Amino acid sequence: MKTRSVSRRNFLRQSFTAAGALAIGSDALLTARADTGGKRTATDQVTLGKTGIKLSRLGLGTGSNNGQTQRDLGREGFNGLVKYAYDQGITYFDCAHNYMTFDWVGGAIKGLPREKLFIQSKVWGRPEDVLATVDSHRKTLDTDYIDSMLIHCMSAHDWTETMKRVMDGFNEAKSKGWIRAKGVSCHSLPALRQAADSPWTEVHLVRVNPQGRHVDGTAETTWDNETHDVSPVVDQLKKMRADGRGVIGMKIIGNGEFVTPEDREKSVRFAMSRPEIDAVVIGFKSRAEVDEAIERINRALAA
Repeated sequence: MKTRSVSRRNFLRQSFTAAGALAIGSDALLTARADTGGKRTATDQVTLGKTGIKLSRLGLGTGSNNGQTQRDLGREGFNGLVKYAYDQGITYFDCAHNYMTFDWVGGAIKGLPREKLFIQSKVWGRPEDVLATVDSHRKTLDTDYIDSMLIHCMSAHDWTETMKRVMDGFNEAKSKGWIRAKGVSCHSLPALRQAADSPWTEVHLVRVNPQGRHVDGTAETTWDNETHDVSPVVDQLKKMRADGRGVIGMKIIGNGEFVTPEDREKSVRFAMSRPEIDAVVIGFKSRAEVDEAIERINRALAA
């Protein structure tokens, strides 16, 4: 992953028709998908707030049920799913140190052009040596840098005080070029408000769906299965956007609980209608789910 091949970047750059798309390489497929006649699509390369970093509008999550869902695919199945997602135009891959799939991701993206990928990872808790922890992510993922590194799963209203040492460590890692952007994922409304208020935060990973399932509530609780009013979360999204933050939506499928097509359609349409959300991440377990999400997002954007 650390070496860059000029020939690989230029591999199969010729134009082609849709009928012949399946017969040629992934790089050319990504190039072709960028030419959509001005239409917005799930696999557009969008900009993450004012960071200037590009990622696909749709990302593949590797942590459903702490990664057990993807781990159950087996390593070969997991690798195949990641490669399939990339072939469809997905370049954003989301992982975390405490996901069961974390040590698989580096192998799954091996051989893909690193400069085309957006890798987001997360640090849990307060490690004794923050820089060493960030470095371990680079080594495990076999990459020189992490595009976006998040403090994982904050729920307390005062997390910017209790996690200051970690935040300072992220600042140092960014100065070294080990991470390109820094931010936080939140699991309560008090934590989310604090994240939106903090000038330290560049990237927000936000739980959002119109049904209010697994979205941030007023209690400082990490794992919340209740249904909440989503409007306070939307208020924070607006503040984040006004400040130029990068915003990624998660729990679009309600932690996998939206089993009906109607629920999934409603949630996807809501997420795509929010101008504050740059991208969304969904934890897939099959190629069919990837295809469905792309189709639903494309339809929502066209509407």
